[in-house]
Amino acid sequence: MRQEHFVARHEYEWREFERWLEHRSASARHARGHRREWNGLSDDQLPERHRRLCQQLALARRRGYSAVVTDRLQQLMQRGHSVLYRTKPVHWRRAIEFLLAGFPRLVRAERHCMLAAALLFVLPLASIFVAIQIKPDLAAGLFDVQSLARFEQMYDPAGKSDLGRTDEDDLQMFAHYIGNNVGIGFQTFASGLVAGLGTVFVLIFNGVMIGGVAGHLQAVGHGDPFWRFVAGHSAPELTAIVIAGGAGLRLGLSLIAPGQRRRIDSLIHGGRRGAKICIGVFAMLVFAAFVEAFWSSIAGVPAPVKYAVGAALWVLVGLWLLRGGRNAAYRDDEDAA
Repeated sequence: MRQEHFVARHEYEWREFERWLEHRSASARHARGHRREWNGLSDDQLPERHRRLCQQLALARRRGYSAVVTDRLQQLMQRGHSVLYRTKPVHWRRAIEFLLAGFPRLVRAERHCMLAAALLFVLPLASIFVAIQIKPDLAAGLFDVQSLARFEQMYDPAGKSDLGRTDEDDLQMFAHYIGNNVGIGFQTFASGLVAGLGTVFVLIFNGVMIGGVAGHLQAVGHGDPFWRFVAGHSAPELTAIVIAGGAGLRLGLSLIAPGQRRRIDSLIHGGRRGAKICIGVFAMLVFAAFVEAFWSSIAGVPAPVKYAVGAALWVLVGLWLLRGGRNAAYRDDEDAA
């Protein structure tokens, strides 16, 4: 086909494509708001038209058409590609929707790994706590004398007005808690790359350490200040660590038991799901740090109020993870993958 006939045959659809790019691609919100006024190429037709444009460009090059034609088609193809494959902006509504619905659905989809992580964390915690109540000297095998003395000073019932707090102000402690919590969460997830064994070790280690501190303080009579301190932020913080551990175990299983996928594909898929879960874990840990810095350390609040707030947060976290995203309005394509 001669170049003149080729251009005449496809000129109309090229102009339609150009017109769509000029009037519809700049702002998706503006395009949605004025879709009834638009009488040109429909949005649903764009992918098909873009594929046709790529075919026409390849055909024009193979036939040796002039640079006027090939350059024009090349520019249209690149502009269309940038619209079709550009990274979608992060909207607050989408982020909130993910936290309220998508994240709980991902957690429930990995419920077996989450249950395993919970057992690996809770059983050592509870076991070492009970063991120290029976034999208090066990705490000396977990911590040095200086650390035990520091714990007792921080939660001394006759001590200062701030529970579990050094002399830094709330904002400094907020930043400190964020760094500490997020560091533990990331370590728990990322260590799953070591065939899941790293996550198993981190969960057991943190369970033993937390149980050891709680058991020692309870055994020496400093339990009341400690429980009042941890009551508020324990629900989001401990749950987030368990969820990060579940994501880490899933990452390890993707490596050692890829199923019908290639090992690298299974690892990529598990890593993507784990990364999404870690977004929710990060939000939980930041919230836990906020509660820990601005609420948990206040000693003047009566114990029943502290425990009531803590219980309410446990209930809310549980309902969120068990019920969030069960309606059909939110759908994450990777949930079914």
